[in-house]
Amino acid sequence: HGNLVANAWQLYHWAGRRTARDTLLAVLPFFHSYGLTTCALAGTAMQATLVMHHRFQVGKVLDLFARHRPTIFPAVPAMLVALNERLRNGRADDVKGLEMCISGGASLAEEVASEFSGYSGAVVVEGYGLSEAGPVTHAGPLDGNARPGTIGLPLPDTLARIVDLEDRSQVLGTGEVGQLLVRGPQVMRGYLDSPQATDQAIVDGWLATGDVASCDDDGFFTIVDRIKDLVITSGFNVYPAEVEEVLREFPAVADAAVIGVPDPLRGEVVKAVLTLRPGMKLVEKDLQSFLAGKLSKHKRPREIEVLEGDLPRNFLGKVLRRELRES
Repeated sequence: HGNLVANAWQLYHWAGRRTARDTLLAVLPFFHSYGLTTCALAGTAMQATLVMHHRFQVGKVLDLFARHRPTIFPAVPAMLVALNERLRNGRADDVKGLEMCISGGASLAEEVASEFSGYSGAVVVEGYGLSEAGPVTHAGPLDGNARPGTIGLPLPDTLARIVDLEDRSQVLGTGEVGQLLVRGPQVMRGYLDSPQATDQAIVDGWLATGDVASCDDDGFFTIVDRIKDLVITSGFNVYPAEVEEVLREFPAVADAAVIGVPDPLRGEVVKAVLTLRPGMKLVEKDLQSFLAGKLSKHKRPREIEVLEGDLPRNFLGKVLRRELRES
């Protein structure tokens, strides 16, 4: 409980000590740590009016925007994508007056944030966290200095550093890629009845997030990928997010997920699971030619699968790579 209270007050101070004049639109589920902290607990710390709705439905949410004129809106990227699609066809006035939107749960595309900011006038920033830490540890600053593509800066009273993927005692320098560790009053005491798992996760108060990240000269952190999603092929590290970003640039590709599949010669090879844009067909030769100009050979998919429907995702919009591996 102390962790949760601490995280609520950290968000209160990060947000600039909001006042009781604020209204927070809460459509994130409170059974998830993100919704519980950013909406219920931080909203209470801010003394904000909470407008609660149990499920994200675009039309209903826009009705709530128009009726209550919220100033704060915690969201996930999939929500902003859906809202943008509706706002392009009208109702942009419904979201006017929103002042701040924090997006979390998955990476936020710069164009999605910019478009929603254009409709609403809000500062749209990306945040980061995990259930073991309240969950929020980082968020973009609200003063106009947020950097697209980053998760921002550590919250007040939060320390963060990048360490070697194999040796957590080796702290890395600016721009180097390694595992993100965090420390602060929102970090859990440990896993219930699991001392071994706790000892693996927390060393000297530093929580291993399991995420691969880097930090720039000004202290802004960028998530590269999950350690468990890392593909190691012929001794080379391949970060799926990097490959997926390039795949989505190909005209026929609507969405992409990259996983590693076992290979007797290379250990693993890169596999791409794709969905296509309506009416488009995939010519694999053309795709490989396109990738050859943008990715090193070891990063290019050796296996490609095209799905008929959408990629499997959870309610936060994260691709369920485990399902893809098992299918």
